[in-house]
Amino acid sequence: MYEDITYEDILDRMLSRVSDSFDKREGSIIYDALAPAAIEMQEMYIQLDVVLAETFADTASREYLIKRAAERGLIPESTSFAVLKGTFNIDVPIGSRFSLDTLNYAVTEKISDGIFKLTCETAGSAANTNLGTLIPIDYIDGLTTAKLSEVLVLGQDEEDTEVFRARYFDSFISQAFGGNLADYKKKVKTLTGVGGVKVYPAWNGGGTVKIVLTNSSFDVPTASIVTNVQNAIDPIQNSGQGVGIAPIGHVVTIAPATCETIPIASTYTFQTNFTWADVKGNVENAIDTYFDELNQKWEDVGNIIVRISQLESRILNVEGVLDVSATTMGGVAANYTASSNAVVKRGVVSG
Repeated sequence: MYEDITYEDILDRMLSRVSDSFDKREGSIIYDALAPAAIEMQEMYIQLDVVLAETFADTASREYLIKRAAERGLIPESTSFAVLKGTFNIDVPIGSRFSLDTLNYAVTEKISDGIFKLTCETAGSAANTNLGTLIPIDYIDGLTTAKLSEVLVLGQDEEDTEVFRARYFDSFISQAFGGNLADYKKKVKTLTGVGGVKVYPAWNGGGTVKIVLTNSSFDVPTASIVTNVQNAIDPIQNSGQGVGIAPIGHVVTIAPATCETIPIASTYTFQTNFTWADVKGNVENAIDTYFDELNQKWEDVGNIIVRISQLESRILNVEGVLDVSATTMGGVAANYTASSNAVVKRGVVSG
């Protein structure tokens, strides 16, 4: 708004207010007196633009968006630590530390003989795909095997600014109150490891609520995440008693989303000097990106629909692919509609 007001514009306006009977040429006393003030005023206009931008949520930087959202009780989701399952040939001491690649892990809880929970000491998503052989940081007598075999609770990165901005604006559309749909979605999504949420009221009679969820990577959540959410919302042993977040009288069932794996086949025409082997990896990546986008919208749609037109459009953007046609998903040449509680994953891709 103010960025178009230049130093020259300001100086011209100032000089125009001085009588022409005085010398106003560059280098004159009047010119030299007004020029520095004009520069400062231009800086002031620049800062006014910054103030305007930071005032409104759609243009505010992260720092001021957080301040604006705090007025509605919203804060960005913070980073969390991944919890993984470790398998050892012996029972290891609680608190013992191990490393894998560049990350360190601490043993926090025993699951069963030789099987323990380990928490990554670095917050964020880096540990979510970091499985393999552990190296003990301190000597443990009798230890011969140590492996990370499974992610129990996904680590989360700090909420992206644009995701947080969208959540702020969403808060004006649906008002969360006392156990309504918006309230359940809002509160469940603040729990560690949760991505998408679908709420089914009165699914098994009055007072019953079913909540289906994905993990923070918008995939099928682990049993550990489901259990943690169940205990936070409505612990089974005290169901309906208002012990958790759910209101008194609400019997809440937490369930994981399911996953449907879709095999995909197409007929390809390749650019000169390209073969299926050359493009297969990039085609699979393009499909994975499309499926990830669909899974992120899972909570807002009745069913995920994988559209052939979209699929072929993504594939056509892969270098080396000249044309693609006759695409089938699961052997059927039609759009694929997943079950209401299912996310989708790429199966075997053939061409």
